[in-house]
Amino acid sequence: MTQTTDADAAAAAVPGTEDAPPRRRVHRAWFVAAVTFVTIVGAAAFRSVPGILIDPLHQEFGWSRGTIGAAVSVNLALYGLTAPFAAALMDRFGIRRVVAVALTVIALGSGLTVWMQSAWQLLLCWGLLVGLGSGSMALAFAATVTNRWFTTRRGLVSGVLTAASASGQLIFLPLLSWIVEHHDWRPAAVTVALAALAVVPFVWLLLHDHPADLGQKPYGAEEFVPKPVPVTGAARRTLAVLFSAARTGPFWLLAGTFAICGASTNGLVQTHFVPAAHDHGMPVTAAASLLAVIGVFDVVGTIASGWFTDRFEARRLLAVYYALRGVSLLFLPMLLAPAVHPPMIFFIVFYGLDWVATVPPTLALCRERFGDDSAIVFGWVLASHQVGAALVAFLGGVARDAFGSYDVVWYASGALCAAAALMALVIRRRPADAGGPAPVLP
Repeated sequence: MTQTTDADAAAAAVPGTEDAPPRRRVHRAWFVAAVTFVTIVGAAAFRSVPGILIDPLHQEFGWSRGTIGAAVSVNLALYGLTAPFAAALMDRFGIRRVVAVALTVIALGSGLTVWMQSAWQLLLCWGLLVGLGSGSMALAFAATVTNRWFTTRRGLVSGVLTAASASGQLIFLPLLSWIVEHHDWRPAAVTVALAALAVVPFVWLLLHDHPADLGQKPYGAEEFVPKPVPVTGAARRTLAVLFSAARTGPFWLLAGTFAICGASTNGLVQTHFVPAAHDHGMPVTAAASLLAVIGVFDVVGTIASGWFTDRFEARRLLAVYYALRGVSLLFLPMLLAPAVHPPMIFFIVFYGLDWVATVPPTLALCRERFGDDSAIVFGWVLASHQVGAALVAFLGGVARDAFGSYDVVWYASGALCAAAALMALVIRRRPADAGGPAPVLP
């Protein structure tokens, strides 16, 4: 009997076996999600910089806001266009390697800006290098982690990881704006580079690629899931998934709504809110602090949206989010003033709750419609998000140079959000008995 007991104990010690006694320990998926959260928070410093650099670069180098906006637009476009390829590279080389390299590239691009003298150097460093690095750290990264490590609670986890970027903004934006105002923009750029480098050791040591690496099931899974064989031909697979998804109507509706999401958040408010508020006499630090407050409520709104997505129909949630965002943008020109007053605080809180609340339901719709390829499809949908952001980042600067104010941009973005709400309602639900599209093989 002793031998049988020892054998049973040995079998129970083998990860993933059926006879293992239940243990009330925290699943490792939550530790991986925590490391991912910290990684995105640390990398989010670079997302806080463009809006507070427009005026200092304009004053020091004499570059127009349209020129500076062009560099920001390149950054935003590459942030999106790199994401689907990064998702495929994670399938090929692993999450840890891709993210560590991406953080290093971000640090390099931000650090080199301190020596720039010409506008093309801004395009190269902040546009190209930081854009490529940040694209590999985009929401496709969060989608990949969520898909691999979680079977249940995916909406909640995607909401928490999406909120990580807002948390990084909350941490870094007031600090960086204070550095720019009291010292110079160059120390702020160095701070961004150091923040990105500081996260690399955590990624390399703690971020595991797949539950099978630790002999565990994904959180909520009934069966052990073997680690997939590395997929070669990342670029070819990424394009093949795009061509397959592009033959469906839901893909274009998701891409269109998410393009408007990017235009009304990263492209407009994140890039141009600080200079727009400064145009009305508000101090830069005060305006940057308001953006940081958006980051506070963004965390709450995105996590709540993930919770709602686990319980309600995703397309209806999207319609509500876009409609409310559009209404709030129409009122913003009337709220800008030299001092912060209660209606402006209400706008900031409201806009923060809605900032990236669109991500969990968009991810859920991609997962529902495109199955195993959903992370790459979401990468392409995210690319449209950033193309929309890039266009408005550039056109917003051009509009400011041409009209002397941002009012026309606020109103146009509000109308676009109304269109996005209607587009979200048009997305058809997949029939319950229908399977998702066949995975695209490399």
